[in-house]
Amino acid sequence: MTPTPAAVPADAARLEKFRRAISNPLKLKLFMLRRLPMAYLAGLRIAELTTERATVTVPYKYLTQNPFRSIYFACLSMAAEMASGLLSMMHVQAGPPVSMLVVGLEADFSKKATGLIRFSSHDGSAIAQAIAESRATGEGRTVTATSVGVDAAGDTVATFRITWSFRAKR
Repeated sequence: MTPTPAAVPADAARLEKFRRAISNPLKLKLFMLRRLPMAYLAGLRIAELTTERATVTVPYKYLTQNPFRSIYFACLSMAAEMASGLLSMMHVQAGPPVSMLVVGLEADFSKKATGLIRFSSHDGSAIAQAIAESRATGEGRTVTATSVGVDAAGDTVATFRITWSFRAKR
């Protein structure tokens, strides 16, 4: 099912409205305090958000450290999920209601995570397609989004594959 020409600008406007709202530092802080308090305490920040990709940062600090002087894997997971989750939320907001849920997670750790780590997910088009298919058919769809974390030197510290499930609400 292809959207009507009139629906495309409205969807684009909703995507842009969500992007602007979540990119506002004050609105993001309030959202995280209300819905993601651990992300707020860990210091997660949005570095970039477009319809195709999202980048979230997590710093090495007292609240994110482990006993081995690196960032605790759960904090890395939080940032990786948020990168793909922002893309999911953005595309869900652009039309009729769709439920979203993480149904799988795989991770590879390749280097000690210290300093500021940037997690990027470039799966916006796959997520948008799955959501559109779910809206069109009423059936659930899954997408495995990849979030890659790199340090200040550009070295990959972790790669997360997060499987999202989308189902249009009736």
